[in-house]
Amino acid sequence: MSGPGEGKIKLGKADIYLHLKGKSGATVTHIDIELPALNDIIKPGESTYVGGKKGGVFLGLKSEMIKRAEGKK
Repeated sequence: MSGPGEGKIKLGKADIYLHLKGKSGATVTHIDIELPALNDIIKPGESTYVGGKKGGVFLGLKSEMIKRAEGKK
């Protein structure tokens, strides 16, 4: 985990849940990252990819998502 740094914009504190299959409507076990500010970058229904990194994960962004994210400067 690298923490704060140049070129990093804090979006807020997310609620993160391990959502188990068969509970609260989940059809498959997954991780929910709930932070409304993310919808300014990744719109509901869009898909992206996630990768593991030391201390956490990163969300890879597609070109349209990158444009929205870079517009938040």
